[in-house]
Amino acid sequence: MKPTLYFILLFSPALLFGANVKQRMFDLYENERYEDVCNLGFHNFGRYIKDEDFLSLYAFGCLKSDFIDRLSLPISLLKYSREARANSAYFSVILMQKKLLYHALVDNYPLQKYKVPTTDYILSKIFDYYVALGKHNPRNFYLFNDENNKKLSYKLYLVKDEVPYKMVIEEYYDDTLVKKHTYW
Repeated sequence: MKPTLYFILLFSPALLFGANVKQRMFDLYENERYEDVCNLGFHNFGRYIKDEDFLSLYAFGCLKSDFIDRLSLPISLLKYSREARANSAYFSVILMQKKLLYHALVDNYPLQKYKVPTTDYILSKIFDYYVALGKHNPRNFYLFNDENNKKLSYKLYLVKDEVPYKMVIEEYYDDTLVKKHTYW
């Protein structure tokens, strides 16, 4: 057996496993199992640090499962293609809005002076509604009605059971809770 062929046969299971990680993540994403995508990507991150398709899939999985803080590494690594830079900018806006909104709620930090880009993501929408309130006294919770769909509404509040506090956004359709997003 030639050394090259031996090398390929010896390491082919590892190569196949590597290809299977991305395929498995894609299959999980297609089945809307975003938290599983995020966790699988997190555990295999070091092996794919230069693979922008992997990084984007991982980041979108984390975004859709509300693990916003896990976006920081993909944001810094997505830079070699036009699509990767667009994804990086998109994730950056959302991460910044999350940090600013949390700062405003916890520390009563005023946000009305900021003019920032926005996205279609739920946290961006709530950020925009909160900023539109202008200067106001802090509240225990905030209720917002969707500007595009009268049946949708949102509730924003902090859970202060432990530090760090958790920021919660509840989505309602006709007064029925449909999704709860928790960030810290």
